[in-house]
Amino acid sequence: MKIVYFHGFGSSHASGTVETFRRELPNDEVVAPDIPVDPAEALPYLKEFVAKEQPDLIIGTSMGGMYAQQMRGFRRILVNPAFTMSTNSKVLKTGEYHFFNGRYDGAKTFRITKDIIQHFNQMERLQFKDITPEEKETCWCLVGLHDTTITNAESLFKKNYLPDHVIRFDGEHQLTEKVIKKAVLPLVAELRG
Repeated sequence: MKIVYFHGFGSSHASGTVETFRRELPNDEVVAPDIPVDPAEALPYLKEFVAKEQPDLIIGTSMGGMYAQQMRGFRRILVNPAFTMSTNSKVLKTGEYHFFNGRYDGAKTFRITKDIIQHFNQMERLQFKDITPEEKETCWCLVGLHDTTITNAESLFKKNYLPDHVIRFDGEHQLTEKVIKKAVLPLVAELRG
């Protein structure tokens, strides 16, 4: 199987999550792009990326889950998706930040501006538009029971997708190796068929 992984805010293709997926799924190909900071650039880039890669599955965490949800035509697992970054996020504030992991372009820092926050807001207002019944069948949401960072993921997902495609797991916002093994990988195995 080819799996594309979308990282969360401030992360990159070099996150520990990517390494865990590669180690735990040695017979699968795990591809992870660096997501551009500005959603006006990120969303078209990611749509083009998955159109080229043609993955069997997309997994996204937090901000990456919000982007993964918008990759219509692909099976998707959203882990603690940050559907409302611009209004509910404790991290999306103006200022300069350090990336958590190395990026392909070598960038160490990034800047969040008012324009970038506005771009998130504009995209978020349209993200659930035109979801077909077929699309509802291809998207799942994993929600950490102890996630205090994102508190509205489950309700927004259930409002727009199938309520029985929500799986709660014993964990917080960020994925750990334990959560990957106990919550994400069983769903990947189930979707593998």
